Amino acid sequence: MHVDEILNAIPPLAVYLIVGLVIGTESLGIPLPGEIVLVSASLLASQHDALNPLWIGVFASVGAIVGDSIGYVIGRKGGPRLFAWAGRRFPKHFGPAHIAKARGVFQRRGVWAVFFGRFIALLRILAGPLAGSLHMHYGKFLAANAAGGIVWAGGTTAAVYYLGTVAEEWLSRFSWIGLAVAVVAGVVGTMIVRKRMAAHHPHEDETPLPAEAAAAPGAEPAGS
Repeated sequence: MHVDEILNAIPPLAVYLIVGLVIGTESLGIPLPGEIVLVSASLLASQHDALNPLWIGVFASVGAIVGDSIGYVIGRKGGPRLFAWAGRRFPKHFGPAHIAKARGVFQRRGVWAVFFGRFIALLRILAGPLAGSLHMHYGKFLAANAAGGIVWAGGTTAAVYYLGTVAEEWLSRFSWIGLAVAVVAGVVGTMIVRKRMAAHHPHEDETPLPAEAAAAPGAEPAGS
């Protein structure tokens, strides 16, 4: 089965749910490739009419907001234990140095760390649990979290979808453009070669052959 047929066989709702679930789970504090999933889904939407980029952005935004909110509750109730477990389980993402750095950013920036953290891989994963463990006011957290999630998800979806559409249109015309360029290059190359050959041999066609010279009027017979 062709790849396009496989993609068309997947229900659009399944794609939307996968995007929302992966991003929501990542926002809980579990390192999953949420941004890669969002970019991939947006790119597919630019190539397949069955997928609506608007719904991809909506599900991604909802997943980000809900996941961060659940992460906030988890961090508020058991932040130290959560970070200690995550450090043992995922030392490359949640080691003591990573947690200390992210905590310092949140303490200095407050709600702005929540908003802009959505655009940074490490803070995107830790935003909810860290805000909860630091007892940030939930109303302020929710406002910054919702704004960051919508801007990040909507902006990423729109940008990737637009770039994918432009790229597909350009690639669809490339075969005709390439053919036209090849034809023009061939004609121009042939003309250049002929001009150069004529320049090197300007009187080649006017040189008489030996037999023609012997038969010319007034020519003396051989041996006279």
